[in-house]
Amino acid sequence: MVHSRIELDGTSLTCDLVTRAARADVMIAISGAGLARARDAWHTVRRVAERRPVYGRTTGVGANRAVEVEWEDADAHGLRLMRSHAAGAGPLVRDEVVRAMLVVRANQIAAGGSGVDPGVLEALADALNLGVLPPVPVYGAIGTGDLTALASTALCLIGERAWLDGGLDGGAGASPDAGLARGPHFPLSSADALAFMSSNAATLGEAALAVADLRTALSASVVIAALSLLAVRGSREPFAPAVHAAQPVQAEVAAVMRSLLAYEPGAPARIQDPYGYRAFPQVHAPAVEAARHAESTVTRVINSAAENPLVDVADVEVWHNGNFHTAGTGLALDAARLALFQAGALSAARLGTLAEPSFTGLRPFQADVEAASGIMILEYVAHSALADVRRQAAPAALGSAVLSRGLEEHAGFATQSARATGEAVAAYRITLACELVAAVRALRMQGRAPSGGPLRAAFDQATAVLPESVADRPLDADIAIAADLVPDLARLPPNEH
Repeated sequence: MVHSRIELDGTSLTCDLVTRAARADVMIAISGAGLARARDAWHTVRRVAERRPVYGRTTGVGANRAVEVEWEDADAHGLRLMRSHAAGAGPLVRDEVVRAMLVVRANQIAAGGSGVDPGVLEALADALNLGVLPPVPVYGAIGTGDLTALASTALCLIGERAWLDGGLDGGAGASPDAGLARGPHFPLSSADALAFMSSNAATLGEAALAVADLRTALSASVVIAALSLLAVRGSREPFAPAVHAAQPVQAEVAAVMRSLLAYEPGAPARIQDPYGYRAFPQVHAPAVEAARHAESTVTRVINSAAENPLVDVADVEVWHNGNFHTAGTGLALDAARLALFQAGALSAARLGTLAEPSFTGLRPFQADVEAASGIMILEYVAHSALADVRRQAAPAALGSAVLSRGLEEHAGFATQSARATGEAVAAYRITLACELVAAVRALRMQGRAPSGGPLRAAFDQATAVLPESVADRPLDADIAIAADLVPDLARLPPNEH
């Protein structure tokens, strides 16, 4: 059963909508305004191509840009482009990333700057609604256009390559030609080949998923940090309004913490807590700001006619430009990962306090008997996940490439940045899960619970699903359960984003 409908109009797509379209059972439709913009661009580019060269439409591509396509070879030219560029390698990317790519590319075309036949919009919507996907291997893009992914999509549209059943989830190692699913066919013209492929839709789709997940994890982390502070009887002084008067986002984070702890009586156990609590707003706020910037950057681009060449309907012109380059997106994602590592380091530090008797009043590692291991292993798991966040935080923008006989001498590697961001957020979520398991267990063993409000709701949600036993036993299931709770906890506090 389809639960909702998302209409793509080229102007109002959000990262949340991309995520819903990629992960939920929704119907995708194309708005009339989006179809009209695409149709106008299609008519315009054909008029322009009659009087001047248009890159990829009447000329070769890359270093062949100066080679004009003879009229008798025009039909074969685009087909050669599609075939030659469908050359990705490695395992197939996850289904949700491919769905996100199709959603973003349809929305970009509906923005009205590509000049692609507007009929392709309904074909892309049909593919999404039928649950079929083009095969998209992991390797093939460096932030200057997802040519291999969209060439593979184009071959599926014209019937030269089989669609994959969406249920395959991009099975690792599968052949790009192994699909059996029937999908929509559309006679994409040769002249439209490059215009359809020249997009960063796969990179942007993956980036949209990553920043949506990042926002969720950061929201949940405030709740988890509050539970930890309660378990160690921490001070609320670091969240006083006067402390953050000069820093607006810090003030927002501190306000959320105050609201979560508003119901809790009692004096703190110490005059100053470790940085994991005392400096929480100062470290969390930059992560929130970086996530906001990344999300606004991705949202702006997925609603732009970011094409090369760009069809200008108003002036009946085509502009050759650098819109294929996603430097801004990659840099925003790079910054978000660096800030995320700092937030993750504080989560691991708080976990350390939850294993320490001087903070919890319990046995070392919250053990049930002397010399038992308790939650000892959670620190290892959390730091293992944090090590991956640190590894993924390396800026992808530090890469460099010179391609196509020296004509294309720069790349931002936004594709790698988007992938690294998704992986870093997934690892951060594991670190948070370890902290949540430890905080809830400490409060249970202390015979305490939050007194009310959203923090009590979070505690109740966690205790309803986390095992109560404190005997030494495997904790892997506890971590998995806690990780699954992160989206629910993210919906509890006032939204600091």
